[in-house]
Amino acid sequence: MSQEKNKVAQDDSMEAVTIPEDVELEKIFGVFSSQSVNRVGTGTTSRKAIQKSYWFAEEVAPDENGRVVTVQPLNNNNIPSGPKEALPLPDFLERFNPELEYYQAEVYPKMKEMNSTLKRAEQQREQGALYSAQFEYEATLNFDEQNVRANFGLGLTYMERGETEKAGDIFERVVGLDAAFAPEHKHLFNEFGINLRKSKLIDQAVEYYTRALEITENDENLYYNIARAYFEQGDKDECKSNLAKALELNPSFEEANKFMEYLNKEE
Repeated sequence: MSQEKNKVAQDDSMEAVTIPEDVELEKIFGVFSSQSVNRVGTGTTSRKAIQKSYWFAEEVAPDENGRVVTVQPLNNNNIPSGPKEALPLPDFLERFNPELEYYQAEVYPKMKEMNSTLKRAEQQREQGALYSAQFEYEATLNFDEQNVRANFGLGLTYMERGETEKAGDIFERVVGLDAAFAPEHKHLFNEFGINLRKSKLIDQAVEYYTRALEITENDENLYYNIARAYFEQGDKDECKSNLAKALELNPSFEEANKFMEYLNKEE
């Protein structure tokens, strides 16, 4: 974990320090803390209390304004969990302080244990040991109930076992997680959606892909997948409508063009 080695500082008495382009700065990664002052009690017993919160911070690709750091709160198990907030580097440096010892003693061991459990779960599912996979996925969710890979994996495990009611329960959790639709989870995201449809959870598949469109840019593949779901639901009008949107975004989308030709011949 490292904080900015060479801050760009500026106030009324000093000029900004310019860092040469050939100097490689360490990226920020690890646990940081923030403090807030709250008032507790009432009347004469009222007093100020300082509350310390811990966050997992990671520098990501810069934007047009410069370096960016995402912060994610730690849950009660000292695991990064929940939504991330992106901050410009100067704002981050002003608000957060490094906690190297806390990261090494509390957070890193927990993250390592959780990731090992999750890896075992995914290996078990790949090998077809679905009950063992379920056990490991559930153990992962005990660390972090919002873990995207564990939720996807457990849902897929239930679908592969034909337990659609339990898969539906996991689906409800997944659609509430914005992170489930992030680019880094695209492979699992696609697999989950396809399996919803193949498991005849058509309403859930439509809701799933519609939810994805709410938080991602227009994607012809999402419209195509929604069209497939509506087709299996028997709603050809909605099927064609979504295919048309897919082709509007990508006129050379071969699968969508073939699907539309098939539907037109059926009329």
